[in-house]
Amino acid sequence: MSDPLTTALLLARNGDPKLPASAGEGLTRDRVFAVQEEVAAELGPVGGFKVACPSGAPIIIAPIMARDIYQSPATIQLAAGEEAGVELEYAFRLIAPLPDPDAPDFEAQLRNAVELLPVFELVQSRLADPKGANAALKMLDNQLNGAVVLGAPCADWHVLDVTRAEAHLTLGVDTLLDGDAAVPGGDAFATLCALARALGDHCGGLHSGQVVITGSLNGLPWVQAPIVAQGDIAGLGGVSMTLV
Repeated sequence: MSDPLTTALLLARNGDPKLPASAGEGLTRDRVFAVQEEVAAELGPVGGFKVACPSGAPIIIAPIMARDIYQSPATIQLAAGEEAGVELEYAFRLIAPLPDPDAPDFEAQLRNAVELLPVFELVQSRLADPKGANAALKMLDNQLNGAVVLGAPCADWHVLDVTRAEAHLTLGVDTLLDGDAAVPGGDAFATLCALARALGDHCGGLHSGQVVITGSLNGLPWVQAPIVAQGDIAGLGGVSMTLV
């Protein structure tokens, strides 16, 4: 039998009431991951994962549904009056089977098994108060993932320094980022490695063709449609998303 939180999340995706903050009380990581598995079984296949490595806290892992992944330029429809967040990020896509995380040369193998992409993450929530929800409740809701828009991949990315970024982001007429941007965790590839070591077979594990997004270069601005988002990471390329 499905967890009642699974049912509530699926119903919220279809227009039923969103989950209140009280749903996050007493949530364990085991229950969060179990609900993620159940939601993925209903909405999958899984097309990738989002990951964060907050200082002094456990790794954050959430699946991204394949049906929520778009190619740039993308047009995505929002409900009238809905707020959504826009994040420009480094992402990696597996182009070969995941190497054994226990191998002594795992990181070298992984570098050769992925390509690098600029992406937008569209942040959307099934929570009544996503900005005020606790960490467990956000992760229960797939870490507020709504969609991912992929820019063109770069296979020969090893000359790029993913511990830093020079990026440009506009939302409508507003420029939110123009120059140096902090990389979450300090190293996007290290964040990918952390996910690969921690994920195991959760939500099917990590496989060729899947995408891993590594955190926002620009914080989390919230917007409403209609608006056009244009992003660019120096040396990597651009990504575009229109919200209607």
